[in-house]
Amino acid sequence: MNRIQQSRLRVVGMALLALALASLALAGSASAKLTGNYTKFAQCPFKNAETLKCLYSVTEKGEVVLGNKKVPIEKPVVLQGGYTAPTEGFSKFIAATNGITLSKAPQNVPGGLAGLVNCKEISNFLLRVSCELTFENGLTGVNATLELAKPASEIRVGENHIAEEEGIGLKMPVKVHLENPFLGESCYVGSSSSPINWELTTGTTSPPAPNKAITGTAGTGEFLEEGRILVLHGASLVDNAWSAPGASGCGGLLSFILDPIINASVGVPAAAGHNTAILGNTISLSTAFAVNKNDEENP
Repeated sequence: MNRIQQSRLRVVGMALLALALASLALAGSASAKLTGNYTKFAQCPFKNAETLKCLYSVTEKGEVVLGNKKVPIEKPVVLQGGYTAPTEGFSKFIAATNGITLSKAPQNVPGGLAGLVNCKEISNFLLRVSCELTFENGLTGVNATLELAKPASEIRVGENHIAEEEGIGLKMPVKVHLENPFLGESCYVGSSSSPINWELTTGTTSPPAPNKAITGTAGTGEFLEEGRILVLHGASLVDNAWSAPGASGCGGLLSFILDPIINASVGVPAAAGHNTAILGNTISLSTAFAVNKNDEENP
């Protein structure tokens, strides 16, 4: 670890410690609502006795490379909720109180439907006609929406690993919903039984070939609300050592015909070393104690 990394580690580590200590200085009274910069934690389960910290993270940029398809992140994706005290280096995530732990933000797939399907290659007459009608009506855009593949409780947070820029900072099982009228409502890469398992780091990855190592960052810290909220600006969590299953459910009842076509186009299943996730984030953290006190102090 070089001097710059050591300095950043000390700064972020001291920031997290100060955040925890600052919350102890709070006192409160009656119940009500969050104010100021605390409002972003409105869906944190801060009343839950297990919740140690509240997290609100917005992925504002980056890209996901799935097989041979690259999808840039153009619409913000929010991960929110709380997490417990760590056990063996990782905290268990606690779902957002409104049930939207990971927001659904459709991202445009470059090339659209034409980049996924050639209607003339479809042997089934009805499916081929449906494909052609979709193009004739101009419904050629395809969105890729990231969703959780398992309950929020399966997410793991390595807070110290994020601060140290080393090791796994966030474990998250996900799936990708491919959306277009022709593909139907259930066209996914990944599922609850066969998820895409991201092990994101702010450090440096060690992927199998042909991917090469990439490096994330914990970003730059800023204190708000008299030091009770820590915001990490410019954080980047990365993983390019994950594998991706094949598509399933594309075309509804005729998925047994369409799934192989989508798989061939996207390049899935794709072994580890052929996929990449780069997530540019602004991460906000506070203790559940501090958030709860803000709620109590503002009737």
